[in-house]
Amino acid sequence: MNRKSLAAAFPHTVPVLMGYLSIGIVFGWMLSAADFHPVWSAIMSTVIYAGSGQYLGVDLLAKASPLADAAFLTLMINFRHLVYGLSMLEKFQGMGWRKLYMIFSLTDETYALLAGVRAPEGVDEKDFYFSIALLDHLYWIAGSVAGAVAGALVNINTEGIDFAMTALFLVIAVEQWQSNTRHAPVLLGAAGTLACLLAFGPENGRFLIPALFILVGGLLLMRPGLEASEALPEGGGAQ
Repeated sequence: MNRKSLAAAFPHTVPVLMGYLSIGIVFGWMLSAADFHPVWSAIMSTVIYAGSGQYLGVDLLAKASPLADAAFLTLMINFRHLVYGLSMLEKFQGMGWRKLYMIFSLTDETYALLAGVRAPEGVDEKDFYFSIALLDHLYWIAGSVAGAVAGALVNINTEGIDFAMTALFLVIAVEQWQSNTRHAPVLLGAAGTLACLLAFGPENGRFLIPALFILVGGLLLMRPGLEASEALPEGGGAQ
């Protein structure tokens, strides 16, 4: 990684910067309100780095929940990352020691960026991907630490602010939709998730795992067609 790859990656990460700073601040504020020192915010954001999981962690720590409960709930919330990782196996090939960090740092927003962006001409592709992941991680750490320090000094009601994480992901999803001509995977994910939500209900997010299985199964069936369409010349099919 070098300055060139960081400079190329930075513009793509600006939406994540704005979202992670605001959401990280809220997380840090919540942790501080639960009487944890700001240093714990830095540690959690560095070694856990899971937005929704860390929000859950504040409640679990405050209630001194059993370890088994914490492990199960964390698995339920972050199960989707297994799917993310599977879809990135080819992209992460040849990254050496950085591959482990790329797997660790694959958040929703970083995944959305990596799935849609391409390295500019003259920039090493692997350095570019690594720069995106590292910048996003640093944004999250900076936001959470700032929020924890501020929370130790000022008390405010942060209820509802965490919706910014959802809004951020929607913005990135819209950008991906506009920049890609193949929308079948998105429609499959939306239809499968809606069907599971109606069938299983929203309680405790129990619709998420069956929705993920539908998405993975559907993508496996669609993969030959998607790869074939990607191999066609830009702007049309076979002549």
